[in-house]
Amino acid sequence: MRVLLWHVHGSWATSFVAGPFDVVVPVLPGRPADGLGRARTWDWPPTVRESSPAELRAAFDDGEIDVVVLQRPAEVELLERWTGRRAGVDVPAVYLEHNAPTDHAARSRHPLADLDAVADGTVPVVHVTAFNRLMWDCGDARTEVIDHGIADPQVRWTGDRPHVAAVVNEPVRRWRVAGTDVLLRVARDVPLEVYGMGTAQLGEHLSATGSPVAAASAQRLHDLSQGELHAALAGARAYLHPYRWTSLGLSLLEAMALGLPVLALPVTEAPVAVPPEAGVLSADPDVLVATAQRWLADPAEAAAYGKAARDHVLSRYSLARFHERWSALLADIADRPLPRR
Repeated sequence: MRVLLWHVHGSWATSFVAGPFDVVVPVLPGRPADGLGRARTWDWPPTVRESSPAELRAAFDDGEIDVVVLQRPAEVELLERWTGRRAGVDVPAVYLEHNAPTDHAARSRHPLADLDAVADGTVPVVHVTAFNRLMWDCGDARTEVIDHGIADPQVRWTGDRPHVAAVVNEPVRRWRVAGTDVLLRVARDVPLEVYGMGTAQLGEHLSATGSPVAAASAQRLHDLSQGELHAALAGARAYLHPYRWTSLGLSLLEAMALGLPVLALPVTEAPVAVPPEAGVLSADPDVLVATAQRWLADPAEAAAYGKAARDHVLSRYSLARFHERWSALLADIADRPLPRR
């Protein structure tokens, strides 16, 4: 299966390109968002090749692309402008929705719901969680849910450090959405390590506001590569997922695959991703703090929850299951005749 895929979501794409696909990723000079090309912080296989817009048009002319996986509304126009092909009209396509709605969920119409090829079911909308599909109004579009796939990491939980770890990208800009206030509430009473892009800005913010957790937290803010992140997380006692509103963060699933027990808010897809034996979910930060303190004092209990977390992720979110479901869907879409319009 030969797939055109824009490099949009690095962690998700890393799982996808590890499957039985030949993947073409657009590349532009300077590697802007519309042409990032191959990943440089993840290990992608040689089955992923870069193509300029001109090379993409030639590939379509030669029949070298079987199906397109779209991930942003603008890619519908990019596809037609660069290749002369329309999604669902001239080439089979699916639209992958990574995110939950950013506006009121009950009133959020999906931006592609009224595109002809989407509305008549020719281009299905694929959601990464059942929660996201429920929240988006996709009209009469064909919708599917394909859960994330997580590779078994090469490192394992030790819990040597009596700290709780969290991964939050841009914690200052995404403050309440990402649950940064919850994170800081936990940090008042529990040693906390924060990883992710933009964590330096959190340290600056805490120092500027005179936060009581600034001094302790400033030494535990990190922006690491994926491999370094996994190694660091494995040494923390537990994992905090403070998000109020999100799609299912892959960092949560990766932490569970490492064997970390989880503390999280009982919102969005977290109740499905984190069963009771794998962690504690509560809307009360005091409950999360009390649980964290108990695990810091009892590594054996933390290890038992962490083992259940790992077992659950490697079963429900296995890479083999992920590839099997995507292979079946793309084969079905590629084999269907395109309607005349």
